[in-house]
Amino acid sequence: MAVAYTIILILLAPSSSAAAANGKSEFGCYESIISFGDSLADTGNLLLLSPADNKPAAARPPYGRTFFHRPTGRFSDGRLVIDFIAQRLGLPFLPPYIGGENGELHGGGFSKGVNFAVVGATALGYEFYEKLGFHNPVTNVSLGTQLDWFKRFLSTISDSKKYLERSLVVVGEIGGNDYNHPLGQGASYDVIQSFAPAVVDYIGSTIQELIKLGVKTMLVPAIPPIGCLPVYLTQFKKSSTIKDYDPKTGCLNWLNEFARYHNKLLKKELNRIQELIPPDQIDIIYVDYYNAAMRLYLYPNKYGFSKNGILRACCGAGGPYNYNASAECGFSPATCCDDPSSFASWDGLHFTEAAYRLIAQSLFDGPYTTPRVKTAICPSISFL
Repeated sequence: MAVAYTIILILLAPSSSAAAANGKSEFGCYESIISFGDSLADTGNLLLLSPADNKPAAARPPYGRTFFHRPTGRFSDGRLVIDFIAQRLGLPFLPPYIGGENGELHGGGFSKGVNFAVVGATALGYEFYEKLGFHNPVTNVSLGTQLDWFKRFLSTISDSKKYLERSLVVVGEIGGNDYNHPLGQGASYDVIQSFAPAVVDYIGSTIQELIKLGVKTMLVPAIPPIGCLPVYLTQFKKSSTIKDYDPKTGCLNWLNEFARYHNKLLKKELNRIQELIPPDQIDIIYVDYYNAAMRLYLYPNKYGFSKNGILRACCGAGGPYNYNASAECGFSPATCCDDPSSFASWDGLHFTEAAYRLIAQSLFDGPYTTPRVKTAICPSISFL
């Protein structure tokens, strides 16, 4: 009997009939979540990978202040999209893979989920960028590294086939740092555009490898509107003219144009994968991180954000966008805003919990997946 595969670019549950074909629970829900990605999804791996004398900023206050009330390694004031997905499905927060490789950490190990995402991770290996003259200042972990960890993890499970059939796998967001690191080191639009196809091809090949390993359901997010991030609005302020900005949002047009270019390639790659397997065996659902986030910049007041502060970081060291690369959040003299929920940007590069909550809600309840996500058949809790 053919087994149906479901690929989702950030989405959730398939129909109950597809769930039955996939061997999922009676109600079409998932018993665990597996996450790959970068700082938008890392729940502590970089923190655990770092030496005691060189911990990342997210090991310091005010990171984690809103929900966990302590730093957890998440690059935000609170929960990430992956945390809200877990809560919506009635599952615990995903523990980081590092530190619990042998199932000795977090009580029952990884029976309910595991997170391989690492802050700063790229899709392509660091060697690719070193040859081009760019350096990853955060980590040498790539999507390939995470896939190797995943294979090692599977080898420890007695019935990995059954485990994967009942797991929701989130592949990303990944790829953003393939551009962030070069952009921060002076790369032009043309340069990052030149290797975007290779980035997307590698994400696609990873998806195909996961299918071969037995994964049945995948969420694959696109990249958000990077032209709205304080880090880039600050970096390119002196070299930009008024025509470089979107008059409706104040975001940099060329960077958002690039984000749309990457996402267009990603959608095309998913369509290509779908054509490799009969339509009745694959459902590819694109998850539109870009527009899910863009609405916050278009209508900040509607979503509870300050119109004057929508492009400013909550935690930073001053300047037009409250971002200073030499004094980042967590380090003096950076200070934190009184109310992170009124800001979309936490530290200039990452979102606040308030923004992540709205993005996650839109994935379940909004129009930002194709086809639309149907979660009524899954147990859920409200986003608190």
